[in-house]
Amino acid sequence: MNRSLARIAAMLLVLAALPVLAATRANLPDFTGLVRENSPAVVNISTKRTVQAGPDADSGLPELPEDHPFHDFFDRFRDGEEPPTFETDSLGSGFIIDADGYILTNHHVVKDATEIVVRLPDRREFDAEVVGADPRSDLALIAIDASGLPTVTIGRSSKLQVGEWVLAIGSPFGFDHSVTAGIVSALGRNLPQENYVPFIQTDVAINPGNSGGPLFNLDGEVVGINSHIYSRTGGFMGVSFAIPIELAMDVARQLREEGHVARGWLGVMIQDVTRDLAESFGMRRPRGALVSQILEDSPAADSPLRVGDVIVRFDGHDVPTSGALPAIVGRTPVGEQVPVEIIREGERRTVQVRVGELPEDLTARGPVPAPEGRIDRLGLVVAPLDDGAREALGLAGDADGVMVERVTAGPAREAGVRRGDVITRLDRKAIDSPAALRDAVAALEPGRSVAVLVRREDGPRFLALRLPGQ
Repeated sequence: MNRSLARIAAMLLVLAALPVLAATRANLPDFTGLVRENSPAVVNISTKRTVQAGPDADSGLPELPEDHPFHDFFDRFRDGEEPPTFETDSLGSGFIIDADGYILTNHHVVKDATEIVVRLPDRREFDAEVVGADPRSDLALIAIDASGLPTVTIGRSSKLQVGEWVLAIGSPFGFDHSVTAGIVSALGRNLPQENYVPFIQTDVAINPGNSGGPLFNLDGEVVGINSHIYSRTGGFMGVSFAIPIELAMDVARQLREEGHVARGWLGVMIQDVTRDLAESFGMRRPRGALVSQILEDSPAADSPLRVGDVIVRFDGHDVPTSGALPAIVGRTPVGEQVPVEIIREGERRTVQVRVGELPEDLTARGPVPAPEGRIDRLGLVVAPLDDGAREALGLAGDADGVMVERVTAGPAREAGVRRGDVITRLDRKAIDSPAALRDAVAALEPGRSVAVLVRREDGPRFLALRLPGQ
């Protein structure tokens, strides 16, 4: 009797759950139509590259230290030999944006390729040529000799919302037209060495071979180009990144019309604002991009911007962190004068800045390398920055500051000041001598957080320094 009642109860529970399961299934997206309509415009890209072996692979002989007794013996065999070369194959994806054969993909898919073959879903194959490539955005435009091809519909990534369904079509590991789906995990992501792309982060399964393939929204519109994965193993681990389609199409247009990409440029070194730095600058909360250096002969050098300004809004776009600023400036038309909202000495103001063009090579304009006075209150010993020190450090002849010779226990060490730093500003005051630093320190109130600007090998940097309360 009890068993019968239990069975009846279980059946009732199952029957009660069926409407819920049916409703849940009804709310899940159906991708079949989207895939059917858009797959014809997604292509497989295979490339060949010629790679030269390293010095250790010249003749199979070991590379020995100079003081090794057989060093000269082996070198005689290596002398005059050219390192061998060999061909490698790689795979990627792309999608047709013009019926006359223009295809968008990643730069790293076709970089240094000696041969590019595009295979369409109908199994036709074409040799492709690179129309133009842009390493900074990892985008390339290639073309095949064909017409009347199917194309994708271009959407707007700016309308995406976190949690929205998206779908990828590509060729992971060479498996043509594989489909994976997921959701948008985050927007406007900044990756190391990728300053000019505000990436779309998703949990769509992306693997080697998916690079360059399209990311679709539920309306069947391309909203991004799958480009990067974050992985400790080389395979998908739940985090992937796509380039916003608006940025990609602008790059494609410039590559097709001009042959290169022009980006906006300010010419400033920036860093994030920490909680202590925010307090020292009179801000209620940390935000924005803190200007730690203005490069010579740059647009910023001819503008009202100053070192120590915190940029919180650029041409109508909020700047929540320093990482957000390069992408915003980069897509601003070159030569345009735009309003820039800053916080300076605790006050919010707007200045006008004319945007320049980002140089191809910034090494000549980048931050220059940075390598007697005892300031007991900070725990520092500093020395004047003389001409010899300026020349040794590669600084301009009129550069001001004091060089840190020793750091002992105290507020400076806690703030992160290191031996070899050149201190140029403290609490908005320029420092040009040990005496100026002593005077600036003497004026500091106990318990207050102030900003100190130092120069290092990796460029200028603001640190938050707090003197202990009395």
